[in-house]
Amino acid sequence: MILPCQAATSGPDVAQSLLILIRQSLEEGMDHKGIDQVLNALRATSAAASGRAAASPAPVAGGPPTDFAEVLQASLAQVSQTQERASEMAASFAAGNAGADLHDVMIELQKASISFQEMVQVRNKLVSAYQDVMNMQV
Repeated sequence: MILPCQAATSGPDVAQSLLILIRQSLEEGMDHKGIDQVLNALRATSAAASGRAAASPAPVAGGPPTDFAEVLQASLAQVSQTQERASEMAASFAAGNAGADLHDVMIELQKASISFQEMVQVRNKLVSAYQDVMNMQV
């Protein structure tokens, strides 16, 4: 299986590669290892997009299990931190701080906006999945 970060480096190509990877995983019957591969690919893509080095991949087999609630909580904390950082930079720029650069402020604000939109989409998917499960007949 080709990971998106190995297949492409530009934004649309990475997104297309992620979709292909997810589709392949679903066709093969996604297991714990497949989910971990998708998560690791998303983390690597996120790290590449933000310009920092990719974190070491999460343990796949034999390691401690990754709890979905912990991953979701960490993601929410990261989104909150991004929004706080963007707000601080915007306030610093508005106050006329000499160290605040307009370009950096705008980039941080866009990062915060995109991360929030992503979290809203995750919430929408979770609500949809919950509704699907509740509508299943036993």
